[in-house]
Amino acid sequence: MLTTDKNRMDEKIKTFSKFGALEGGGITRLSLSEPALQARAEFKKRVEALGMTLESDDIGNLYATYPGTEDLPRIVMGSHMDSVRSGGNYDGIYGVLAGLEVAETVIKEDIKLRHPITVMVWTNEEGARFEPAMMSSGIVMKKWTRESMLSVVETGGTVTFGEALEASGWVGDEANRLNDKDYCAYFEPHIEQGPVLEEEKLDIGVVAGVVGMVNYDIILEGVSSHAGTTPQHYRKDALRAASKVILDLWEKLGAIDKELVFTTGEITCKPNIHTVVPNYVKFSLDSRHKDPEVIKRVVEVIKALPSEVYGCKLSYEEHWGRNTIEFDDRLLDYVENAANALGYSSKRMYSGAGHDAQYVSELLPAVMIFIPSKNGLSHTVVEYSSPEETWHGANVLLNALVEADKNF
Repeated sequence: MLTTDKNRMDEKIKTFSKFGALEGGGITRLSLSEPALQARAEFKKRVEALGMTLESDDIGNLYATYPGTEDLPRIVMGSHMDSVRSGGNYDGIYGVLAGLEVAETVIKEDIKLRHPITVMVWTNEEGARFEPAMMSSGIVMKKWTRESMLSVVETGGTVTFGEALEASGWVGDEANRLNDKDYCAYFEPHIEQGPVLEEEKLDIGVVAGVVGMVNYDIILEGVSSHAGTTPQHYRKDALRAASKVILDLWEKLGAIDKELVFTTGEITCKPNIHTVVPNYVKFSLDSRHKDPEVIKRVVEVIKALPSEVYGCKLSYEEHWGRNTIEFDDRLLDYVENAANALGYSSKRMYSGAGHDAQYVSELLPAVMIFIPSKNGLSHTVVEYSSPEETWHGANVLLNALVEADKNF
């Protein structure tokens, strides 16, 4: 079996961890910020040193390509370089650097591939500076238009995505966008961002798809009154009502399926004054599962909520959702076979988080490869995967790529 260079892989992680580094560890590397542009410059320097041709499209996605022996569509590997605020050194960037290490191995070891190979960098996957997340892959897949996204203003600032993109110097040709004519398969290596692989002592996650989800806002409306003069039995306390609804939802949703996950991560309470009984509470409910029937039952539970709780009016709004995405069976087999041949333990699993690969899968055969995350943590400065783990993922990617090259 073929292997990449473990020391080179680790050096790549360490070098790119400098761009946007925070004191004490981790990074803040928001999309198209100065640290992100520094990372792009380093990527450009490295791919050109390898003899790869670097192009960008009209939304700043990068494509570094090395030719194959035949005139065939490209096989692409990649992910994103941007991070959340106070993020880690592995989320997103690992997929780019694993692809880069595979490309370096192919070039330096003179591994003959029929297809050209491309290492790709997506612009603004996180959405931490410019909402929404997965903006550029969404534009490519026509989830929204480029024009509407150019006018998005950065969170907490005044710069638009269009202004930042123009200033970056990375605006290329729309014709360079990922498409189903010039490309034939897509691999996205990634850290798991969860605890399963580590807890089950597994080396590789063979990602079969991205789970479906629904996201609702649930609203309780009561009456504001004085905290000192209003007897308890007269109160229409929206926060008390919301608390009961949250606990009831946990009980009912928890009984549906052991693999169902659900979260209330955002709460708005008004007037939010310590001497006033709350008259308005809105809370989010994010629920995810691979089986659409389970998601359907979640929605049924929400729709069966009472119209009034403790004298407070209850209503709900669907915020957004997605269907479960299934990745390509052939690519899944190549990843699984590569892990087995290399002697790595693995399991097929679904991603609970969204990734560019879920959009790409509507255009091209796609697959993801997971490596373990220490303590299951991600989107934090302590995010970590060991040099051994990052190397294992790159080795699986290399061998799965070679199989795809033979068969596509």
